[in-house]
Amino acid sequence: MTERMQRLAQFCVDTTFADLPPALVEQARRHILDTFGASLAGADSDIAKQARQVFDGEPGNTLVWGTNLRVGAAQAAMLNGIAAHALELDDTGGCDHSGAVVLPAVMAAVSMCGKPVSGRELITAVVIGYDIGRRVLEACGGYSAHNGAGWHSTATCGVFGAAAASARILGLDARQTLSALGIAGSFSGGLWAFIHDGSQSKKLHSGRAAEGGLLAARFAQQGISGPTQLFEDAWGGFLKTLAGDAAHPQALDADLGVVWKLARCSIKPYASCRGTHSAIDALGLLLEQFQVQVDQVEDVQVSLCGFLRDMCGGHDVDTLAAAQMSLPYALAAWLVHGHCRLQAYDDASRNDPRIAQWMSRIHLEVDPQLSEDGEPLVTLRTVDGRQASLCVEVPLGAPGNPLSEGALEEKFFSLAERVMPRRQAGELLGQLWRLEELDSVGMLERWLT
Repeated sequence: MTERMQRLAQFCVDTTFADLPPALVEQARRHILDTFGASLAGADSDIAKQARQVFDGEPGNTLVWGTNLRVGAAQAAMLNGIAAHALELDDTGGCDHSGAVVLPAVMAAVSMCGKPVSGRELITAVVIGYDIGRRVLEACGGYSAHNGAGWHSTATCGVFGAAAASARILGLDARQTLSALGIAGSFSGGLWAFIHDGSQSKKLHSGRAAEGGLLAARFAQQGISGPTQLFEDAWGGFLKTLAGDAAHPQALDADLGVVWKLARCSIKPYASCRGTHSAIDALGLLLEQFQVQVDQVEDVQVSLCGFLRDMCGGHDVDTLAAAQMSLPYALAAWLVHGHCRLQAYDDASRNDPRIAQWMSRIHLEVDPQLSEDGEPLVTLRTVDGRQASLCVEVPLGAPGNPLSEGALEEKFFSLAERVMPRRQAGELLGQLWRLEELDSVGMLERWLT
């Protein structure tokens, strides 16, 4: 299996922009744009502000997006990674939250590269990062197996994606990249313990993975070696330690360079855990189907798998973090506020007395027949006795049901304008739409302050 790890390293070095299918380049551009938007809005969040205080007064040259603060490159990777995931509006379906891990690491690497990095090279590095992070997750047995065991894959697997992408930007050769991936394995970590009390540690995971991946590449660049037996069936190896019997090492290099993992990723239309999105869509469609007002709804029942119930079945909405992980809250917010955008999760919206009333009429029921990767079945019952059920297999934002360009731009403006004037946000958007034409992505900084 060392051979598999070597193949991954060689893939990071050899892949060129010309290897990327045009549709993949288009999707990468959309995800980069979306991640910058999520990061700018997240820069105004409480946790991002608190995290910046940790490094207050420490010198550096790398920009923290949405601010005028400059810190060291590794610190910027962490702070921008935290901001990107702070509001649960970053993309999903990769490591899981690949954008919030990979882009902050890549841009921090760009800041210390010493030479201009083109838009094409940025896109290539991002695609590589998404690919490696997802492949490691699939080698762990997939999302439900790895996260169901208590590991948070954004952190545990994301660090590999950040290391691979950073190694590419820094120009590491195959031997150095191999070490970077090995070191990343030792930096891996992140637990789902936050789910029980709505604590903020989840928001730190993306930043920690971005920082760890960047540092892994920088250590490898200086000749520090990493373990090459990382994915072997050996004591102390990554898969044996974190995946155990669920490990599927063949996934590391299956169809490498043919099946691109970014192509399976989703852009979020809602400010909540991706696990809630299918049910939100289903409820909206059922309301349209019945042509009823909210006061004509009797109750809502959701049949779901045990894994999704454990992850998103909570009723605690005292904190933003807890509410964003709650499926009952997401459906109640849709009924009360008519949407699940970021404003539906602010303090005033969460404390609306109608929310508690509706949450008591939203019932979750585990269906043991449902796959742990399956979407829930939503049943709406009206006060006059009508009833209908719907499962949305491909929710809005998924590759098979993407946001329109207009909806993507609307989301971007709604986020970026939290920290900058609309004109500045529009100029940044224009640059991001033509990303592959840029000779130097470092010039994006003038619009990211």
